[in-house]
Amino acid sequence: MEPQTAAGKVLWHFAMSLDGFVAGPNHTMDWMTGATFRPGLVEEYAGTTGAVLGGRAGWDAYPDPGGIYGGAWQGPVFVLTHHPEDAHPTPGVTFLNCDVAEAVRIALDAAGGKNVEVFSPTIGRQLLERGLIDEIDLHIVPVLLGDGIRLFDNPGGAPVRLELLLGGDPKAAVDVRYRPVPAE
Repeated sequence: MEPQTAAGKVLWHFAMSLDGFVAGPNHTMDWMTGATFRPGLVEEYAGTTGAVLGGRAGWDAYPDPGGIYGGAWQGPVFVLTHHPEDAHPTPGVTFLNCDVAEAVRIALDAAGGKNVEVFSPTIGRQLLERGLIDEIDLHIVPVLLGDGIRLFDNPGGAPVRLELLLGGDPKAAVDVRYRPVPAE
């Protein structure tokens, strides 16, 4: 895969379980313990990200902007919420109560030509519906959670077709093969 570039894109970016969850119940992330990623991945995204846009539920579960990319990234964080007045003030974090399109515009302005990373399934879905997501970047972790917060949850909605950016056939399915690990 080509390395990510800082090009003022809106990225919906997550590590995801094989069954489509980006967080466990109550936003737990312990399921990622022991997962490995390609060398340089964190540095790549930390270097191309200019701002982060997230939702209130995720922020309330992890209210520390210093934890983004293990502390390798620092920059403006925007949290979209219907109740900014009860949010705990945090340096570098702006709580917004506006339309998602306005929130992404604010984040893009603050990103200074780098990318905005969307760390919210709900906000990402709303931006996707409005044509405001440039890319969806997923890192599939070899685990089946069975419960939690899905990347894309849109019951009754129409399928959203995507184009693969790995080169070759843009409509190709991605092949993965795993085997269950015996319980210890």
